[in-house]
Amino acid sequence: MRNVLLKIQYDGSAFHGFQVQKEDVTVQQTLQDALVTLFGQPVTVTGCSRTDSGVHALWYVAKVTFNGNIAVEKIPYALATVLPKQLSVIDAAECDEDFHPRYDVVSKTYIYRVYVGRFLNPFESGYSWHCKFPIDVDKMNKAAACFVGKHDFKGFMASGSSVTDTVRTVSDCSVERFGDILQISITADGFLYNMVRIIAGTLVEIGGGKIDENDLPCIIASGIREKAGITAPAHGLFLAKVDYGKDVFSKDER
Repeated sequence: MRNVLLKIQYDGSAFHGFQVQKEDVTVQQTLQDALVTLFGQPVTVTGCSRTDSGVHALWYVAKVTFNGNIAVEKIPYALATVLPKQLSVIDAAECDEDFHPRYDVVSKTYIYRVYVGRFLNPFESGYSWHCKFPIDVDKMNKAAACFVGKHDFKGFMASGSSVTDTVRTVSDCSVERFGDILQISITADGFLYNMVRIIAGTLVEIGGGKIDENDLPCIIASGIREKAGITAPAHGLFLAKVDYGKDVFSKDER
C-alpha cells in the first residue's frame, strides 16, 4: 500500500464540512469519490482537521492510502480532471505509513476575514463577515495579545464538544487591516470546537465597543462561555496553514 499526503484547497460554501456525512456533500466524501474514480479501488482518506460547514481552506492536508503506481507528482493533475471546481489538490508527496495528518500537527493557523462597510460587498459576502459598524483595530490588537500563551479556553468553546482538556497554547494572535478587510490571524497547537470563531466574534465586539478590551483577561480566566463574544459566522473562516515542524511537501513549497 502507498501512503500519500495531499495539500488541498477548498471553497467551504460548497460543502457541509470536511467529514463524511450520510446525506450531505462533504470534502472528504467528494475527494474519496474522485480517488475511487481515478484509481478504481477503495481508498482511505484521513484529514488533518474537522472543518465545519461553510469553513474554507487555503492549506488542508489529507493522507490517502491506496494501491497503484502513478507518479506522485502526477496525482494533482489527474485529480483535477475529476474534482469539482470548489476543491483542488495542489501538491502531493509520499509519506510514512505511521504519519498521521491530524495527530502529528505541531500547529495550525486560521485566518478570519471581516468586511467593514455600510453596504454588502457581493464579492465578499461568501468569504467574510459583513460588519456595518466602525471597528477600532488598535483595540482589537491590544485584546488579541491577551490570547497569546497557554490558557484554558473553556469559555471559548461551543457547547456539544466532548473534549475535557481545554488548555491550548496560542503562539500568535493579531489583526491587520487591508482597506475594508480586517484579517484576524491565530496560530495555536490546537483548537477547541468553534474556538477561532468565538475569539473572532469577541475581538470584533471589542473593536466595536461592545466589550471592554480591559475585561478580556478576566473573561478568559472565568471559563464562562456567556462572558465571551458571539460566535462569528463560519463563512469568514479559513484554515490557512498546517505545520508539522518540517516540510512534508515538495521543495518548491518551502
